[in-house]
Amino acid sequence: MTASPVPAQPASLTGTRVVDLTRVLGGPYCTQILADHGAEVLKIEPPTGDETRAWGPPFIEDTAAYFMGVNRNKKGLTADLTTEAGRQFLRAQLANADVLIENFKPGTLEKWGLGKDELQQAFPQLIHCCISGFGADGPLGGLPGYDACAQALCGLMSVNGEKGGSPTRVGLPVVDMVTGLNAAIAVLLALNERRSSGKGQYLDISLFDCAVSLLHPHAPNYFASGKVPGLTGNAHPNIAPYESFPTASGELFLAIGNNRQFAMLCAELGRPDIAADPRFTNNADRLAHRTQLHDTLSSVLAEHDAAPLADQLMKAGVPASPVNNVAQLLAHPHTRHRQMVIEQGSYRAINTPIKLSRTPGGLRSLPPAFGEHNREYGLK
Repeated sequence: MTASPVPAQPASLTGTRVVDLTRVLGGPYCTQILADHGAEVLKIEPPTGDETRAWGPPFIEDTAAYFMGVNRNKKGLTADLTTEAGRQFLRAQLANADVLIENFKPGTLEKWGLGKDELQQAFPQLIHCCISGFGADGPLGGLPGYDACAQALCGLMSVNGEKGGSPTRVGLPVVDMVTGLNAAIAVLLALNERRSSGKGQYLDISLFDCAVSLLHPHAPNYFASGKVPGLTGNAHPNIAPYESFPTASGELFLAIGNNRQFAMLCAELGRPDIAADPRFTNNADRLAHRTQLHDTLSSVLAEHDAAPLADQLMKAGVPASPVNNVAQLLAHPHTRHRQMVIEQGSYRAINTPIKLSRTPGGLRSLPPAFGEHNREYGLK
């Protein structure tokens, strides 16, 4: 079962107006969350457009799939903010807006007379969310930020990769997307606070801060032990067995969090003697003998197939999963059951994971063509 467009009905953010000056990923991901839940989002692009429109192939009707994935439910407008006419149009939109979200390099809006102080004075109820690489000040203040560079700088790569190998970028733009999530949370917090104060405020969200915030449990471990975390591959630094294992068909990931689950795993594998081994009695012992434990379990798991064994283990209360690829995940029956794929014509996308019973979010309109709604908002 795939999700269909939601019926025209009030959503959680119906009546909230958002001016979206963001491009690429972190900002557009944030504004799509708001748009999915009913906010009127005006995506104002420069004359050259959001560069991700060209980040293909693959393309869907001349627009890159990358762009299509994070820009649904928005109005598509174009304005040249380097001109006075463009800035006057923006001011007119802000006069009736609740939220401004932008990811310009710090100092750009100030150069145009639209800095945070000017905006707060002109629009005291406006919530102004600025997404940047490093914030406006400090040793790296004002410098541009990029997901992969943030992963490298902020330690994420240093704990991601196989032991004995090289630090590796996480295979998806996790910093950009978490920054978008934090920006959406910040906007909702500010909207809630405005109900009592009547005032807007400035929200400072940086890729750097959001990347640092992801360092759990590595930062707490370092604070407690003074030991610099390193590469452990799929293995968890604090728990064993908590990693992937080869099977007769594909990889199996085990996420054993306590002694009871470990005993259940061994029982389901027909090897209760493994749980009784003094080397594996509790988590501290299993960590101390991680290599021997991995070798022991690998020899047993080599006789099984990953997918059916994972199903058996999960139903017995043992956390386990086959290591699926993207196609396998999207075809999974539970993905269909949870309606996590939206389809409308040639448009297919991941649905919102935020499910509300009375005011559901979802697809209301397709990602806009470049400047599609200009005429509707008085632009040529």
